[in-house]
Amino acid sequence: MVGVTGGIAAYKCAPLIRLFSEAGHKVQVVATNNAFKFIGKTTLEALSGNPISIVDPDLFTDVDQVKHIALAKSADLVVVAPATASFLAKMTSGIADDLLTTTVLAATCPVIVAPAMHTEMWENKATVSNIETLKLRGVTIVWPAVGRLTGEDTGAGRLAEPEEIFETAMAALGGPLSGKRVLVTAGGTREPIDAARFIGNFSSGKQGVAFARAAKLLGAEVELIAANLDDSLTSGLKTTSVSTALELSNALAEKSGSYDMLVMAAAVADYKPTDPTSSKLKRSEMGEQLNVSLVANPDILVETVKSLRASASKAVVIGFAAEASDDLESLARVKLSAKGCDYVVANDISDGKVFGRDNTEIVLVDKSGSNKFQGSKQTVAKDVLSLIASNMGQS
Repeated sequence: MVGVTGGIAAYKCAPLIRLFSEAGHKVQVVATNNAFKFIGKTTLEALSGNPISIVDPDLFTDVDQVKHIALAKSADLVVVAPATASFLAKMTSGIADDLLTTTVLAATCPVIVAPAMHTEMWENKATVSNIETLKLRGVTIVWPAVGRLTGEDTGAGRLAEPEEIFETAMAALGGPLSGKRVLVTAGGTREPIDAARFIGNFSSGKQGVAFARAAKLLGAEVELIAANLDDSLTSGLKTTSVSTALELSNALAEKSGSYDMLVMAAAVADYKPTDPTSSKLKRSEMGEQLNVSLVANPDILVETVKSLRASASKAVVIGFAAEASDDLESLARVKLSAKGCDYVVANDISDGKVFGRDNTEIVLVDKSGSNKFQGSKQTVAKDVLSLIASNMGQS
């Protein structure tokens, strides 16, 4: 069930409802009268595929159905987006004076609220207290973002993006990775030459982030270690930001033992400058040639796998192989053996096929065989993790 309250952010419930519907879920919208001041009933009915005849003030009509109880019992999940300050206050106090509040009060399924309001209202002590109370009662909060509000105002209180609310909802519904903790690395490391230059790679981080979001959709508790990624790409994910291979290695070491699955999608620089400088090298002083001495970075994947196995960890480790070759399976098998991981995802990066693109084609290799996947990076990530999750269930 999707609850919609009266705020300017109500327009964002339209793409949210579409996400639920396209994922195959039956959606029943319960909107307050004030919500219809911001979004039309016809729009909500068209997107959900269900009539919204059950709106205020019809709470006490069709009493034989006891609408709020019927709705609460039929819902696998309740999502209220946007949730206004007034609705949050009512929910905290147990006030049930319309169809939405009575349904939420009667619900025994997971409840998610996505607040949206002006910054002053969001930061008011009353709202802060209400949010803390709801959290203690087991209500999941999709925290508002910082951004443009109504008028010329900007600040905290902007409704989270529909994709983030949807991911949170899917995680609450559970999936093949429910109860599992998944750590994902994404992006590309940068090894400084001086204050202005670095050695890096072409990784956009899209595939790694797709794995993090897919794991969340499949019910996992997800953390992301992001190497040089923009915050907009990692929005809604619990993220640790790093830059160099050493920082990535240290971040992994700190999280050792805290995950059941490690997805090592980050592209780690194989070499780093021997003597980086904190100042900027000037061409006028260096001349026409600049010789940079390089030293190999540690093999983070090998070191991590060794550390996990030494600690008797049963964490599943997925490595990645970016190869400029169409003989992906053979190369992936070599890497599988050399790195000691459980799976290797290999793709062909020749001719600009992968970096920065939204689609991909990969081969997934493990000791027992191989599987090919193609499509959007998000779809591929979900399919790969679903397969691995099914194998985890057999172990």
